[in-house]
Amino acid sequence: MSVGGGGAKRDPRFVPDEVVPTEDGRRLRIRWADGTASEYWPRDLRLVCPCAGCVDEMTGERTLDPTRVRPDVHPTAIHYVGRYALQFVWSDGHSTGFYTWEYLRELADPDAADEPPGGSG
Repeated sequence: MSVGGGGAKRDPRFVPDEVVPTEDGRRLRIRWADGTASEYWPRDLRLVCPCAGCVDEMTGERTLDPTRVRPDVHPTAIHYVGRYALQFVWSDGHSTGFYTWEYLRELADPDAADEPPGGSG
């Protein structure tokens, strides 16, 4: 599904062109406007949920106990939140986290947020 859009020019590192399952259906693949493709395991995404129920709002400390997240957790639905994020409805009933495009790209490529637009240099 193409999710780009018109409007003001945005940094292509954080603009998704396509959000689809991988061929085997086990991971989520995001193809970014800069040509990079990132893949995510569902449980890994669930464990890094950025919502206030999973991260202490005052300290930033992660409060979600990984032992309480089943190995087979998976999204039962994925919703677009405007043009800036995805919201997952998880098989464990959790659904309050908004995963911004910047956050998703940073999870797959931690250096992306530190590079100037257009790459390093």
